[in-house]
Amino acid sequence: MHTARTGLRSRTILAILTITGLLHYHAGIGQEYPVKSIRMVVPFATGSTTDTLARFMGDRLSKALGQQVLIDNRAGAGGNVGTEIVAKSAPDGYTLVTAPSSLAINAALTPNLPFDAVRDLSPIALIGAAPLIIVAHPGLQANTVTELIALARAKPGQLNYASGGSGSPSHLALELFKSMGGVDIVHIPFKGGGTLLNSVMSGEIQLTPSGLLIAIPLIKAGRLKAIAVTGPKRVSVAPDVPTVGESGLPGYSVSGWWGILAPAKTPAPIIRRLNQEVARALAAPDMRERLAADGIEPGGGPAEEFGAMIQHEIATWTRVVKVAGIKAD
Repeated sequence: MHTARTGLRSRTILAILTITGLLHYHAGIGQEYPVKSIRMVVPFATGSTTDTLARFMGDRLSKALGQQVLIDNRAGAGGNVGTEIVAKSAPDGYTLVTAPSSLAINAALTPNLPFDAVRDLSPIALIGAAPLIIVAHPGLQANTVTELIALARAKPGQLNYASGGSGSPSHLALELFKSMGGVDIVHIPFKGGGTLLNSVMSGEIQLTPSGLLIAIPLIKAGRLKAIAVTGPKRVSVAPDVPTVGESGLPGYSVSGWWGILAPAKTPAPIIRRLNQEVARALAAPDMRERLAADGIEPGGGPAEEFGAMIQHEIATWTRVVKVAGIKAD
């Protein structure tokens, strides 16, 4: 009996020491990390919005972490080439990716990707988000979402809208609008935002979802008419323009976004450390001003919240792609 108790006591002590050691080990990961430079993959070309944001955040993280964050542009396949590199890298916190909202769109459009956006990546933090603004030719007989829906229902298939191409964010944003509004508006895919907006201003195309910064000067000049912004709330650069949700389609919300992710199974302490440092960077007044200049609302928040947002978007766009029969260009 004494021997059994002694053995039980020994095993209990060993278990406690093992658990304590593991806890110290995992805590140490976050405390010691990083001990070398970090590679930040950007799956788009130099000069893109994703690249610019990655460089801003990389600079802030380098200073906060005491190790250089090296930007590595790996463009191709709509962002899939660079993202795959990270998805298949070692989960040690030394290879990250700055990805835009096309991560979720690609997952919905391309079922046979060589990586899974949810299973193979660990979300770290949302950098920021920016809605689109639905603009129309000034002569269109609709000034609000409600009026646009009524006009489209009265003239099924007679209105058209332009997008940046099949499967682009602007295309999916209007297809979701059509689905929720129960309207038939013809899609005209374009290549290049400048040509697209020129066609709307000339009256060749009736409307389009556009980036805020390029559209607002044209709205102020009277060359375009603002219908609504696509995000969850009004934007500071166009405070008088209502959201789609508040002006006719409750529950509608579409924004482009950018965030940082790591390979799946990256240790939780590393994810937490990076999440905290991104939040600190986003809280800095100069960073918020820089994002606002690009029409971007600063992100932040828990990594889990960012992950849930990605999963929700993949589910939403998968439904839209199926209903509209969308194929990627």
